[in-house]
Amino acid sequence: MAANAGSESPPLEAASVIEFLLVCGQLKKTKRTGWVKSGIADCESVSDHMYRMGMISLVLGAELAPELRDRMVKMALVHDLAEAFVGDITPHCGVSAEEKHRMEHEAMHHIAFDVLKGSSVGREIYELWNEYEARETQCARFVMEIDKFEMIVQALEYERQHGKTLQDFFDSTANSFRTPVMQAWAEQVRSMRPTQPE
Repeated sequence: MAANAGSESPPLEAASVIEFLLVCGQLKKTKRTGWVKSGIADCESVSDHMYRMGMISLVLGAELAPELRDRMVKMALVHDLAEAFVGDITPHCGVSAEEKHRMEHEAMHHIAFDVLKGSSVGREIYELWNEYEARETQCARFVMEIDKFEMIVQALEYERQHGKTLQDFFDSTANSFRTPVMQAWAEQVRSMRPTQPE
């Protein structure tokens, strides 16, 4: 969904950039809800998650679709930006999918058109987020898989660090991977777990 794509974008001012970076800073302090609920001490932030998703996109993009790699990296870096305002809402938070989308859409519109003043980069961020949410393009579907893949990599890391079994995270992603590369990589993660399920 393009946002006023035909109209000319205003120039980007330093104050807007700094305000945007302060919004991004909120993500460094916003803990991922699933890990908090699982009792992981000092768990990762949303920013941590998005950074590693960006790195996975950079590496995996070369395997999946080199022509989409740059867009995948950008999409990974913006897909959870709304959480700076609404927090990390999971299916267990008691918020409907429709309400979650409404809240996040409102936050992204604010970021693109109030914080970044409708600049070209603000519009690009908004369009990337909308593309991701629609899940209709190949790029968006790859990044959705990367989102789930990063989560099980993090689960593996926490199982090793804390001696916990985080089976729910592996169960919830069991049917999430459609591309052969992602299926193989996810299976590799599962094979590296310190305790294998019965």
